Amino acid sequence: MNQFNVIMKKVSPLLWFFLCICLPVTSVYAQQDRDDSNYLAGAVPEVNGKVVYSQEFAVAGMSQEQIYQRMLRWMEARLKQNDNNSRIVYTNPDKGEIVGMGDEWIVFQSTVLSLDRTRILYQLSAVCAPGQCTVKMERISFIYREGAEKYTAEEWVTDKYALNKAKTKLVRGLAKWRRKTVDFATDMFGSAAAALSIAPVTQPAQPAAPVTTPSAPVTLKEVSPANLSADLIAMGAGRLVIAIGKDAFNMVTMTANAGGSLGKMSGKTVVFTLLAPDQPHEQMDKADTYTVRFYPTGATQPTVVLECEKLPSQAPLEGQPRMYIGEVVKAFAQK
Repeated sequence: MNQFNVIMKKVSPLLWFFLCICLPVTSVYAQQDRDDSNYLAGAVPEVNGKVVYSQEFAVAGMSQEQIYQRMLRWMEARLKQNDNNSRIVYTNPDKGEIVGMGDEWIVFQSTVLSLDRTRILYQLSAVCAPGQCTVKMERISFIYREGAEKYTAEEWVTDKYALNKAKTKLVRGLAKWRRKTVDFATDMFGSAAAALSIAPVTQPAQPAAPVTTPSAPVTLKEVSPANLSADLIAMGAGRLVIAIGKDAFNMVTMTANAGGSLGKMSGKTVVFTLLAPDQPHEQMDKADTYTVRFYPTGATQPTVVLECEKLPSQAPLEGQPRMYIGEVVKAFAQK
C-alpha cells in the first residue's frame, strides 16, 4: 500500500498537467455546438465583390452640420481608442463627408500562456445630410502572426470561403475570423447609433410640434421585418417604450430616454434602443427578448410595435448611453 501511495504522488502532478492542457481543448470542442445563426449567409455583406458594411440612420430634426459635428467627434474618439495608426484622413464639412483609417486588434483568445489575436485594418466613412447619415466600413484586411500572414476580408471571411457549400455552417478554420469580424462591425455601428442619439451639448433641444392624438384606436397590421422602413422610427419625433415580459401583471416597461432607431445589421432588421446613463438597466441586461413600441410625439397609442431578440452589444463608455440591439422577429405598423 505504501508503494502505491508513492506512485500516486509521482503521477498526480502529471495528471494535473495533462488536465490543464486537455480542458481548454474540451472547451473548444464544446463551443462547436454553439448557435452561429447570426454569422451565416449574408452576415458579411458584399457590394460588387467587395466586403462593405453600411448603415443608414434617420435623424429627424437635425441639420447636416449638427450630424456632421456629432459624427466627427464620434469618429475621432473611436479611432483614438487604438494605439496603432488609426486616424481621420479626410473631412469636408460642406459635403458632410468624413473618412478615417482604422488599425486595431481583434482578440480571438487570451490565456495566461498564450494570446491569439490579429490586427484589423479598415476604412471608416460617414456621409451626413439633413436628417440622415450613412456610415460605411470597407477595405477590411487582417495582419496575423506579427505580419507573417496577411489576408483581405474578401478572401477570408465571405460566404464563399467561410461557409460550407450548403451555407449552413462555418468552416472550422475560418469560424473565429467570421464571428469576430461580424461582432466588430456590430459594435462599430452600434457605437455610431449611440453617438447620433446623444442629446446636443452646445444647442438646446427644439420643442417638437404638437401632434393631435387620434380619437379612434390606431390599427396595426403585421409587416415583415425585412420590409420595415428606417423612417418609421425617427429620433426626436417620438418616444420608444421597452416592454420586458409577456405577463401583463409582471411586465416591466421603461422609456428609452436616449432614443433609438431602426436599421440593418448583418442582413437582419434591428432596432437600436438607448437608455440614458442614469437609467436603471438591470432588467434589460437579464432579458433575452423584449418588445419596443414607438409613440409619435403627443400620441397615446403606438404606431409601431417590434418583438425583438436581444443581440450582443458593447459596454458603454463612462457617461454615455447604454445601447441595446434587438433583432426584429415580428413587427406591427400602423396601416
